Amino acid sequence: MPGLATPAAVALAAFAALHGSAAQAQLPSRGELLYNANCVACHNEKMHWRGRELVYDWDSLEEQVRRWQQASSLGWRDEDIREVARYLNDRYYGFTPTSTTALLKSSVPAPSGAGPTKVALPHRP
Repeated sequence: MPGLATPAAVALAAFAALHGSAAQAQLPSRGELLYNANCVACHNEKMHWRGRELVYDWDSLEEQVRRWQQASSLGWRDEDIREVARYLNDRYYGFTPTSTTALLKSSVPAPSGAGPTKVALPHRP
């Protein structure tokens, strides 16, 4: 009958829909792209696991990203700094952001399907 989809056509359409969604989910975040383009040459994964003397919470992480982008004369905007800090936090640190600007959607999926860290907003009358 014309107009009815064959099982093969339905399977092909389902595969294309799933494959397209998976490919889209794998796109790197802006923070990851900025980090990989500008920082990874000097910073490898071990850099983020050495003694946590400089980075011990969200604010210190964001400050170190700001410091190194200035030292490298990258000229990043505040948004770029937050994106890179968010990427590093999601990938390595897992700190709870302290500012509402840092509460934007996570830049990488949380490991093992866990959701992003929930932050309680202050009680307002």
